[in-house]
Amino acid sequence: MAQPPTKRIWLLRHAQTEWSQNGRHTGSRSDIPLTGEGEAMARELAPVVSGIPFGLVLVSPMNRTRRTAELAGLLDGAQEDPDLLEWDYGDYEGITTAQIREQDPGWTIWTHPCPNGETGEQVAARARNVIDRALAAEGDVALVSHGHYLRVLCATWLHLAPQHGADFMLSTGTVCLLGFEHEYRTILHWNERVAGVRA
Repeated sequence: MAQPPTKRIWLLRHAQTEWSQNGRHTGSRSDIPLTGEGEAMARELAPVVSGIPFGLVLVSPMNRTRRTAELAGLLDGAQEDPDLLEWDYGDYEGITTAQIREQDPGWTIWTHPCPNGETGEQVAARARNVIDRALAAEGDVALVSHGHYLRVLCATWLHLAPQHGADFMLSTGTVCLLGFEHEYRTILHWNERVAGVRA
């Protein structure tokens, strides 16, 4: 009888930026640095991941994700992967949901389009590429990426439509852990500050 999978995928959302703090959509077009508080958040991730012999570490190419990975002690040996970039918000880059709703009442990222940006399915297609890479690697895998993207990736991991990313609230500077129970994909930890995660 086959052994159940032991693969674990660690998700790290980049720490706080000025735009994440004030609710502005920060996609793949704007490279906003971490705030001072964000840098402190990122350093707090280091004890969680420091003792894990990752077989693969993938990082979004943006400075905010690279800096988070660096302060968490994961940048050495990490590979940049453009499939980990945040949702392309198109014309809605840099503005808040409230501002978007002034022209498009009821808009949400999960139910409405982003003019000149990506669809949820396009983001999910990139997430599937990353999941395939993670499953093919030996040992645990760490992914350092962005809020909406990681929520879509979680939905994709669970064989759900990308719109179900709405079900997984995700704060800056947090750790999530995906894995298996028997042969079933599952969430082991979600949206955890440092003290909540156990290897």
